[in-house]
Amino acid sequence: MDSSQASTLGTSGSGGNGLVSTQTNDTANATPNDDPKQNLNQVINSIQKTLGLLHQLYLTVSSFNAASQLPLLQRLNSLVSELDNMAKLSEKCNIQVPMEVLNLIDDGKNPDEFTRDVLNGCIAKNQVTKGKTDAFKGLRKHLLEELEQAFPDEVESYREIRASAAAESKRLAQSQSILQNGDVKVKTEL
Repeated sequence: MDSSQASTLGTSGSGGNGLVSTQTNDTANATPNDDPKQNLNQVINSIQKTLGLLHQLYLTVSSFNAASQLPLLQRLNSLVSELDNMAKLSEKCNIQVPMEVLNLIDDGKNPDEFTRDVLNGCIAKNQVTKGKTDAFKGLRKHLLEELEQAFPDEVESYREIRASAAAESKRLAQSQSILQNGDVKVKTEL
């Protein structure tokens, strides 16, 4: 039981058996302009409350007798209310889960397998791309060697132009916080 639930323990209509009220103000005061992280946290909190309510419901049902009918109904109503709240909160979240992950979960497998497979696929594609890049670098080097033998003056002027363009590009990248590979530096949040 978390601290928000502990403060809402009540004895109304239950003879002091410690029913937990799920009506809290933390999700009721949410504005439509909340950031996605806050919306996701609200949904996660609602899921946790729902799991707690399901556990309480399980305990009530497993030890059911005539005297526990009112607590059972109250817990069912709380569960329905929290599920409704969760549905409303989830409308503000835009999370897309790949179907492959859902299929893995349905098959009883670990969704981390999907992540591992995607990463392995990216590594394989990266190696293929690196191989192609290295092949083009080798071709460029070979062509420059052949051109230098046939046209030495033109190759020298080409190299001067490339050197000045590279120096200008490096100077521009440093002034705009762009990395040498063309990526932009991103400031990390503290």
